Amino acid sequence: MISEFLSYGFVQCGLLAGSLAAAICAILGVFLVLKRLSLIGDGLSHVCLTGVAAALLLGASPVYVSIPVVMVSSVGILKLAEKFRIYGDAAIGIVSAAGLAVGLFITALAGGFNTDLLGYLFGSILTVGWDEAVLCAVLLAILLFFLTFFYRDLVSASFDAPFAHTRGINVQAMDLTLTLITSAAVVLTFKVVGIFLISALLIIPPVAALMLARTFKQVLVWAVVLAVLAVWAGVFLSFLFDIPSGATIILVNLAFLAAAYAWNRLRSRYAR
Repeated sequence: MISEFLSYGFVQCGLLAGSLAAAICAILGVFLVLKRLSLIGDGLSHVCLTGVAAALLLGASPVYVSIPVVMVSSVGILKLAEKFRIYGDAAIGIVSAAGLAVGLFITALAGGFNTDLLGYLFGSILTVGWDEAVLCAVLLAILLFFLTFFYRDLVSASFDAPFAHTRGINVQAMDLTLTLITSAAVVLTFKVVGIFLISALLIIPPVAALMLARTFKQVLVWAVVLAVLAVWAGVFLSFLFDIPSGATIILVNLAFLAAAYAWNRLRSRYAR
């Protein structure tokens, strides 16, 4: 049964795109969690509603319309926090509310919620196209390039931004690049788990990895492994039990988090 399921092209495409998107979110999530910007995924996912609604109204591709909309919004978050001297979570909340409100307004103009829009809200990984899988591969390559050449600067800026600034590291440029890549990742992930659950992919695998790993590089590896395994397990479970794939992927992630917490407690107890 599983082999027959895997023989379908749309299943292979969905698993490939889902795995790539999960790996991207896991890597980004590690840095966002350390910088206490993990909720930026939640804020930008709400902005996705504006891009998707506008695309459906115009008859255009939701992915290509949403990417510039979400990127502009991510820059808006950074500028709000910088110019008005407010905390990052407040700036995220403002942009998130604005994106959701505009999205609902455009949705009403487009005639309300329909099947296509609901698929983006709650995820439909098996509807991901090969062009989106290619975009995920390109984005992962960009992220790995950025990580390879700016690894030390990025780690330093994530753990202690003021100290990194005194060392001559352009922390603002690091934050801007990280945020723009996160924007693209959020858009490319909304078919995998849905707009409302994107932030979970950015938060849960990194938090679980932090409990399991002993070095920072191990955190990155564990986060990617857990995220990709959750996608595969979630898709298979959703197929076997005929349940929504997006929610199942997140539930598997939560199960991994619970297991990581239990292992961490057990390891700490025996280490005494």
